[in-house]
Amino acid sequence: MPAADREKLILERLQQVCSYAYDNAPFYRRKWDEAGFHPSHLRTLEDFEEKVPVVTKADLRRSQAENQPFGDYLCVPDSEIFHIHGTSGTTGRPTAFAIGRNDWKAVANAHARIMWGMGIRPGDMVCVAAILSLYMGSWGALAGAERLGAKAFPFGAGAPGMTIRCAQWLDLMKPAAFYGTPTYALHLAQAAIGEGLDPRKFGLRAMFFSGEPGASIPGVRDKIEDFYGAKVFDCGSMAEMTPFMNVAGTLETSGLLCWQDVVYTEVCDPKTMRRVPYGQRGTPVYTHLERTSQPMIRLASGDLTLWTDEPNPCGRTYPRLPQGIFGRIDDMFTIRGENIYPSEIDAVLNELPAYGGEHQIVITREAAMDELLLRVEAHADAASRGEGEVAAFRAEVARRMQKMLGLRTAVEIVQQGLLPRTDFKARRVVDDRAVFRELRQQIAAEGGA
Repeated sequence: MPAADREKLILERLQQVCSYAYDNAPFYRRKWDEAGFHPSHLRTLEDFEEKVPVVTKADLRRSQAENQPFGDYLCVPDSEIFHIHGTSGTTGRPTAFAIGRNDWKAVANAHARIMWGMGIRPGDMVCVAAILSLYMGSWGALAGAERLGAKAFPFGAGAPGMTIRCAQWLDLMKPAAFYGTPTYALHLAQAAIGEGLDPRKFGLRAMFFSGEPGASIPGVRDKIEDFYGAKVFDCGSMAEMTPFMNVAGTLETSGLLCWQDVVYTEVCDPKTMRRVPYGQRGTPVYTHLERTSQPMIRLASGDLTLWTDEPNPCGRTYPRLPQGIFGRIDDMFTIRGENIYPSEIDAVLNELPAYGGEHQIVITREAAMDELLLRVEAHADAASRGEGEVAAFRAEVARRMQKMLGLRTAVEIVQQGLLPRTDFKARRVVDDRAVFRELRQQIAAEGGA
């Protein structure tokens, strides 16, 4: 559909969504009254951008703390809730997601449609190799597979010994498609090879991922495709935005398309929350067009991306995030004035043949300066060729980091398998500057400095 025609329909839907939320959610009525906005003011998409305030995750947590358990942005009766999911709450108050029965059908429809765009078809077997728990990703992929008429294979992940069993089952069942996180796919491939299995013989045709940056990073994507001989697709925005596949690649188009008639996406300046021009970086701001249970209207993601509006090889007329999601803005760390995203380091390391598959980013302090230390595994083949090969690998990592980051990086090469693996999202950044500060404060308090 021509973008202008689609935007007319999106505007009509936004008017309906905003009226519905104003009538049914004290959260939005209060927030919009304070901002001087009423749904009757919404006459153009520019009005939506200029007049509707953004919602943050902090707003959602506050609402749920004061109106337990689902917050006062729940717009359906409790009896209509069909699924409950949410965050684990390991770093703060958990956020509860209440998804209505009709909304679950809408999620399944949207995901099935998007998975079709990846080339997955009715009758294909889809292995869902992600934790089946509160985590929304696995359930959303499963719902889409079921709605598509695929053979749903919800294997899960996370239990001790599960990775080897997953490799064995993949070798037995030969599914056409696989869902998980990029980190887990790499871990799974290495575990399979260690058991004498060839991931290319699993027969996978399509592998789609969410939960963390990676599937749009060339070094990571290429390594997964090389391991499995399958086409890799990135997808996924936020669990709160389920159908989270509202940004996703297609069989012909790389990066992430913004499926605007599923979830309306704006890429905005993180400070002003006004849309940035195509070709520029900003943070995605998402709005549900179909959810009625906990509708998100201008939810600021806190991620960083770049968007374009160019012809797509698949023929769809959506805007595109050609490099995917770079990562969360608050994951960014600053070393001596340079802003660094962990995904940038992942990309560089995954391009090196001697890389052993895992690394750790340690931010520390020596004297008065912050320092960056990389602990990097060397592939067993490289390590077996002696100290000279390891030294050359260390020098190459340092050189690449200097070129990419613009600062000196200390590099420590460790044996393959030494750093911990994960069956879920990778957590590779260790910031021990806080320990350093606490130690200095303790010394000062004791009169030693």
